[in-house]
Amino acid sequence: MTDTTELAGKVAIVTGAGQGMGYAVAHRLAAAGASLVINDVNAAAAVCSAAALRAAGHTALAVPGDVASSEDVRGIVAATLDRYGGIHILINNAGVLRPTAVIDIEEAEWDLVVNVNLKGTYLCSRAVLPAMREAGWGRIVNFSSTAGKNVSTVGGAHYTAAKAGVLGFTRHLAKEAAPYGITVNAVCPGLIDTEMVRATISDEQTSAYAASFPIARLGAPEEVAELVAFLASDRAAYITGASLDINGGDLMI
Repeated sequence: MTDTTELAGKVAIVTGAGQGMGYAVAHRLAAAGASLVINDVNAAAAVCSAAALRAAGHTALAVPGDVASSEDVRGIVAATLDRYGGIHILINNAGVLRPTAVIDIEEAEWDLVVNVNLKGTYLCSRAVLPAMREAGWGRIVNFSSTAGKNVSTVGGAHYTAAKAGVLGFTRHLAKEAAPYGITVNAVCPGLIDTEMVRATISDEQTSAYAASFPIARLGAPEEVAELVAFLASDRAAYITGASLDINGGDLMI
């Protein structure tokens, strides 16, 4: 049973929370007592996600914005502080996936994928650090991927490169932030059953990939959310700079 008080009094920002894993993470953190800020570049999705949380009796604020824009990120943090007065948890979930082969990747597409997945992680993390330092407590959880440790199952080289970069950024920030009571970790999901995956590959491809995994199915967003909730809690107080796999055994290293 979910502990409804574990994150009581904590304020969490979840980026890309309009659908998929971000949506599941937001609901899991809210169920543990956190007050949520729901971010998504799709304003309607952010509003609907926050409304669903409030309908379930939780506290949630929708703040749309592009995590690859420093101006938007400043606005997200300012709105959070204005509403709640602090920031304790940041989940850098927002991501973009494209399956394009290197020979066909245009510069604009490369920039989009790297900027959202990697630059957005940096911008959001930098923006919340002052509030977390002031609180003397913080949890930053970055979304990498099995792509960050090997190669992407369905994405292109730009996705693989960005997710590998997230792991390097996670380790470095963890070292810098530790003296201030802030932990920084990464989760590395495999193929998870999300709208983004379903929009990228066919049902036949999805089934074929699933059958090839030791645990022969796609992961559920709620399973990833459980791992994130653990890292966001005091139960993970001695874990930092780590990357935790959740992939049904697809990548064993």
